[in-house]
Amino acid sequence: MKLDDVKKLQQKKYREEFGHFLVEGEHLVLELQKAAIKIPSLKNSELFVTEQYQAWQSDFKTHVITEKQMAQISDTKTPQGILAVVPFLPSSSSPTKTERAIYLYEVQDPGNLGTILRTLAWFGNFRLLLSPNSVDPYNPKVVRSSMGAIFHVAMELDVPLDALKNRFKKIACLDMQGKPLSDASLKDFDCYLFGNEARGVPHEYLSDLHAQAFTIHGCGAIESLNLASAVNICVYELTR
Repeated sequence: MKLDDVKKLQQKKYREEFGHFLVEGEHLVLELQKAAIKIPSLKNSELFVTEQYQAWQSDFKTHVITEKQMAQISDTKTPQGILAVVPFLPSSSSPTKTERAIYLYEVQDPGNLGTILRTLAWFGNFRLLLSPNSVDPYNPKVVRSSMGAIFHVAMELDVPLDALKNRFKKIACLDMQGKPLSDASLKDFDCYLFGNEARGVPHEYLSDLHAQAFTIHGCGAIESLNLASAVNICVYELTR
């Protein structure tokens, strides 16, 4: 891929046009190389490195570029000097019988999504479903904050909220008026629904889905938890 096109991948419309996204930094490139062993399409990634990384061991097609060129294509203020152009991950296969689904409704913050991906990858056996109008999981900020977890979590994009009722028999959600999260029944559900950071999920949808509400009890000093924190607590409860 030409350098001018690589730079364009910082924008969603060009990521979708080219079907590729950016992975930057030593750690993420190492995670990419490990993932490519299991996901054949990732072997078509291309590596762009400055002189200090020209001896980097990789099976990817590699281009050595100047530091000035790296600064032009990088999304970070202080580029490490190693960046990969990666094909979109293949469509996720059908979920396994033991796999739980985490559905995010119109999540907007890249850091939240990246952190949630890290949590799901850490605990394993989770599938992430994203609604339409959610932040792009291939946004460079999401990819960086996921710390490589994006390669290890099954994802489905643009899943309509109203499609859940035909797909899952039992759906749980968070609400201030619900059963305690410690309730044993928390583990009986197929899908766990989390809303937009500011607006949550419209109540009419929750009623239509017959979603069972659970509550993370706190001391009441603040109004709400950060979305990623709420997902992290729920996932921990599901796996402990």
